[in-house]
Amino acid sequence: MAFKSNLLPDFVYANEKDTGANSSQILSRTLSAVLWVSFVLNILTLSFFYPDIPEVTIGNLFKINGFSILIWSTVTFFSALISTYSTNYLKGFRYQNKFMILCFGFTLAVMLFVISNHILFLIGSWFFMGFLMSRLIGVDKDWGEAREASRFTLRYFLTGTFFLGAGLLLLAFQFNTFSVSELTPQLDTAPYYILLIAALCIITAAIIQSAIYPFHRWLLSAMTSPTPASALMHAGFVNGSGILLAIFASLIFASNTQDVLLIVGGLTAILAQFTKLIQVNVKQKLACSTIAQMGFMIMQCGLGFYNAAVAHLILHGFYKAYLFLSSGEEIQHAAPKSTEQIRIKPVQVLLVLIFGTLAAVFFSLITGKGIAYDSGMFLTLIVAITVGQVTYNMVKEKSLSIGQKLLVPPVLFLLGIGAYGLMYNVVTVLMGSMPKVSEALPLSTLQIVFGVVFLIGFFIMKLGVYKQIPWLYVKLMNVSQPYKKTVLMYKSNS
Repeated sequence: MAFKSNLLPDFVYANEKDTGANSSQILSRTLSAVLWVSFVLNILTLSFFYPDIPEVTIGNLFKINGFSILIWSTVTFFSALISTYSTNYLKGFRYQNKFMILCFGFTLAVMLFVISNHILFLIGSWFFMGFLMSRLIGVDKDWGEAREASRFTLRYFLTGTFFLGAGLLLLAFQFNTFSVSELTPQLDTAPYYILLIAALCIITAAIIQSAIYPFHRWLLSAMTSPTPASALMHAGFVNGSGILLAIFASLIFASNTQDVLLIVGGLTAILAQFTKLIQVNVKQKLACSTIAQMGFMIMQCGLGFYNAAVAHLILHGFYKAYLFLSSGEEIQHAAPKSTEQIRIKPVQVLLVLIFGTLAAVFFSLITGKGIAYDSGMFLTLIVAITVGQVTYNMVKEKSLSIGQKLLVPPVLFLLGIGAYGLMYNVVTVLMGSMPKVSEALPLSTLQIVFGVVFLIGFFIMKLGVYKQIPWLYVKLMNVSQPYKKTVLMYKSNS
């Protein structure tokens, strides 16, 4: 009633606030418990039936197999972890209940997407993934920039849904079926132009969701979301394109559009690594890092290794969720430091070459990539470059002794590549029933060119050459800016 605020004593309001806070905590803990139980059940299912996971179909609507249960395990783990973290992190936040419900709804949308065998369910769940994520980005509706970010990102997600719908419906009407499992065996009978248009539409939907250039600005503009939402976005949402492309790997091969994925993914991986170097904001650095990782994931699909892309997205999810949830520890006030002049010593170069080569050999032995003269050699090169970069960072560290500089790099790459190899082999087994998800391509001139570009890019980054080219620095800074209305456009009391 209108006069209630003038008559009730202060302790009544305190009790009302406490009641609201308690209800938020109860909801948070309940949803977290549901997600943890779901994760445990998924893991137990995988462990019990591995490696022969039974395939269950529900009419032509849904199909549950090892791959879908693997993704269910991944998404429920990250959602449970983030929900548990949010219980205390968002305590007192007026929209905590809304955040938790949106987070739970997003998890259900992803779980529905990976088991959908009907095109309309695929399109619908893809739409709801984007819609719910845009609501998470703008969960604080009283914050002007958050409202702008929510609207801005939703436009991208709707565009992605449009392209996905266009590509899938084109195939549905061509083959007169809305079942994905019935489409795949008939792809070779369709006119090439139909396959090409459908594949390009699906690829466009995938690269929009993964924030691949030139669709990267939505991710850079989503920094208004609470840190748990950012963790869910970077650990789960952007990875959806890898799942989508794996489902339609046969279409990508039939339309011969692998090079499109290789080019857009490779260029994004290079550009995003450079833009990351010039960022001063922790979350912007992480956003650029995510874009680079998504570029690499798309590039793996372009090389024919969709199983490697799925393994990569799972490991990236663990890595990025940790970085976002611990990002507050990285924020500190410090006086500006003078730029250190980069000097690479011959001994450092020798150690980088030795450990990079050993890592490539170890990687080939575990995964079988890089042994034959095919696209697997490109991935082996990337591993060598990555290990070389880690080795360089170690050997230049002044706090480490000579013995530590010789011991730490091989221990790290043995553990890292061993963990990746284990994940890769498990994912390959669970995706065994899916066609064309692990089919190496003949080594092409384009792949060799990109390998050379990656090597050049690595040395440009390590030597800091980009800092000596003003126009390049400005261009990289401009291309990595968020949408203007999502940054300092409203008064603080909005």
